[in-house]
Amino acid sequence: MDKSMIKFYNRFIFIWVFLLVSSSIKSQLVSMSPEELITLTPEWKGERFADGRPRVEDELLERMKSVTHEEAWAVMRNANYKFQYEEGWLCINPEGVLVGRALTAVFMPGRPDVHQVIDSIGRASGRIRSQNSWPVDQLVPGDVYVGDQFGAHLDGPTIGDNLGNAIYANSGNGIVYNGAIRDMEGLKQLEDFTAFVRSYHPSHHLNNPKGQLNTTLIGINIPTRIGNVLVMPGDVVLGKEGGVSFIPAHLAQEVVTTSEIIRLRDMFGHLRLREKKYTAGQIDSRWTDDIERDFSLWLNTHIAELPVPKEQIQEYLKKRTW
Repeated sequence: MDKSMIKFYNRFIFIWVFLLVSSSIKSQLVSMSPEELITLTPEWKGERFADGRPRVEDELLERMKSVTHEEAWAVMRNANYKFQYEEGWLCINPEGVLVGRALTAVFMPGRPDVHQVIDSIGRASGRIRSQNSWPVDQLVPGDVYVGDQFGAHLDGPTIGDNLGNAIYANSGNGIVYNGAIRDMEGLKQLEDFTAFVRSYHPSHHLNNPKGQLNTTLIGINIPTRIGNVLVMPGDVVLGKEGGVSFIPAHLAQEVVTTSEIIRLRDMFGHLRLREKKYTAGQIDSRWTDDIERDFSLWLNTHIAELPVPKEQIQEYLKKRTW
């Protein structure tokens, strides 16, 4: 990330915290109101959670698991979303695919006075235990916990196998975590806990504002920076092949539909190449009307056998002129 982007992000976080503190010292200090989140995600026209996050449909999330990063990248870049992919992760259970709706959390280096204020506000609003558990308590099925812990390593891990089990129990998913985790062996035992983290360390975070302190939670469900990406609550997380794409909710349908069309066209093209019906040059270039008609006929003939929902193929065929 260049210096101008870092400066912008730091200024944004400062303004955000300042506005929260100056406007009211209430429980929303560490959260956005639904109205604020709706204001920042105006392109989403569908259902929302009570907290204001876009609620991309479960069925679409399931289909998202087959999307490649290349397909998601192309759609997002064409829509002028150029910074939605992040790499360089340590993966837990990398054979899995992580898909879900982002619930974000932002930590900063520990500061006793701010930490104690946030602790007090949390207690007054019914939050229990230490701050690192607060985002976990808000997770619902289909969420992905996306946490920015500024890459903290030694004495940095706020997630181990206990919190990992709680995350999995609440969301059914793993995590994207810009920091270190501990209890790697215990987390690997959760077979469906596919996680993308920055590092592993056997130490644990220090959270006593009157003693040892190194992390302070300053935001839940607020805009969050993960590497080069600005992640919004409700973004669709796609983690696979060692990288993570953060797909704006309003682009999720287009990403999935585009992926499915590409998948079907590739299947058809590869089949016809093996059959030697067409040459590589014909398949690699813009298809002729005859090839397009052949493709439509193939879709109709094999509609029940293809790795795309039948209803989606039927909808696609309605829009075709061949």
